[in-house]
Amino acid sequence: MKEEIIRLEKISRHFKVGSEIVRALRSISLSINQNEFVALMGPSGSGKSTLMNLIGCLDTPTEGRYFLNGNDVSKFNDNHLAEIRNKEIGFIFQTFNLLPRSTALENVMLPQIYAGINKINRSARAKEVLEDVKLSDRILHKPNELSGGQRQRVAIARALVNHPSIILADEPTGNLDSKTSLEILGLLEDIHKAGNTIIVVTHEEDIAQRAHRIIRLIDGMVESDEINKDIASMPEYSQKSE
Repeated sequence: MKEEIIRLEKISRHFKVGSEIVRALRSISLSINQNEFVALMGPSGSGKSTLMNLIGCLDTPTEGRYFLNGNDVSKFNDNHLAEIRNKEIGFIFQTFNLLPRSTALENVMLPQIYAGINKINRSARAKEVLEDVKLSDRILHKPNELSGGQRQRVAIARALVNHPSIILADEPTGNLDSKTSLEILGLLEDIHKAGNTIIVVTHEEDIAQRAHRIIRLIDGMVESDEINKDIASMPEYSQKSE
């Protein structure tokens, strides 16, 4: 039995826009277990980005409770949320979010600085994850010296560097061509096989179909939450789920 890593209990998020209240999320309850590969799907305005921000501790709910690794983080202050983000969650963004004047190695080391890890250990760990994403020959290159796929690999290495519980990927192939997108998705699948929980936020059906579970949102509510039968029927997944 897999251990529960995320639990949302009747989560709602409301925003005030002028004199109106926008109900971005409406009483969402769901749980995600350790080592699941989940896709959050939905059209623009469905609430998937708001839900991603809540899961990633970038925002707090208006109502409801959010448990991450057994801790109720829904009431944490900004400093405590920042600490949780740094230790527990690795982020991968569509736009890479790399520091343009820093090398690949320096970009990957950044979360470790906030975690208080000394320079020698930072460098050793950063080189290790850059090697894992097959960029050991590009560690001293700056982002403008890398292709889009290489920049996303740097971002993935940065997401992995602090041994997070969850990898949260927001449209991770949105700025990449088809061939490079497949390479990045393959890398995420390898990371999942190594034991990480992966949550991919996407509006693209072919991306979602690489996940083992697909949660579809509409108008701030869960429309469906289903196991991807095509993946689940594969012998490797069946064995892992037992």
